[in-house]
Amino acid sequence: MADAPQAAITLTGKAAEKIDELLGGQGEVEGQALRVAVRGGGCSGFQYALAFDRAGDDDHVFEVDGVSVLVDKVSMQFVLGSEVDYVEGLQGAGFQVNNPNVVAACGCGSSFQVKEDEVPASV
Repeated sequence: MADAPQAAITLTGKAAEKIDELLGGQGEVEGQALRVAVRGGGCSGFQYALAFDRAGDDDHVFEVDGVSVLVDKVSMQFVLGSEVDYVEGLQGAGFQVNNPNVVAACGCGSSFQVKEDEVPASV
């Protein structure tokens, strides 16, 4: 497990509280953390994948407001500097990633695009 800079990803207070609440409702929380990942797909090229998971050998692992956060090596370059928030509104509630690396997003808000020079050949 590699260590990442503390500021690689931040969580708002609301997001940290919600993650704590969700993990508290699960039976086996020991070793569980919030995984923030980027996957290919969607109408703009990439989509976020947020899930509870255990750390793998190639994950960056860091602590944010008492919550463990995991980011795999490939995803790190896309989410570096991002903030995860939890929002509640008329359209429902859920986690939202505020990413400074995004140059375009689709109308549905579930996929995004980054600058061409930031996209590695392996993705």
